[in-house]
Amino acid sequence: MSRIGKKPIALPVGVKYTVSENGSTVLVEGPKGKVSAMLPGGITLAEKDGQLFAERKDDKQAAFHGLARSLVFNAITGVTTGWTKDLDIVGIGYRVELKGKNMVVFTLGYSHPIEFPLPTGIEVTIDPKQTHITVAGIDRQKVGQIAADMRSLRKPDPYKNKGVRYTGEKLKKKVGKTGAK
Repeated sequence: MSRIGKKPIALPVGVKYTVSENGSTVLVEGPKGKVSAMLPGGITLAEKDGQLFAERKDDKQAAFHGLARSLVFNAITGVTTGWTKDLDIVGIGYRVELKGKNMVVFTLGYSHPIEFPLPTGIEVTIDPKQTHITVAGIDRQKVGQIAADMRSLRKPDPYKNKGVRYTGEKLKKKVGKTGAK
């Protein structure tokens, strides 16, 4: 039996869920909004004592049991507290600024600034030093994808460690050239 799949999901007050008629998606509604999560075939949701359990029909769905529980848990957490990813920009002259409501402009050492449009449901906050970004939203997958796309604009350089990185990310710095003998 899946260890993750059999863990209960706490259902906070004010959170409602509805399973689609064919049982393939779950719509979770909460104080922050609505999120839909995929539900693999053969997995059902059961509510007992204010907690939600992911149950499977037989062992053929064992591989999807933990996945289904994690997707529903991520949706419930998203509509109650939300998800965030923090990015740091390291390098002389590298900075980021917000242009309007849904456009982020990066200056990363290229000959031109990079304009990054934000999709709906994603909010970005930038610190006053313009070197720290917080990406927030209710959909965990979307928040992580936007943060990864921002990081890919200028990945950390292995020699000087300049670029866009996740906060707390450990980087290995390579040694540069040595003098010729």
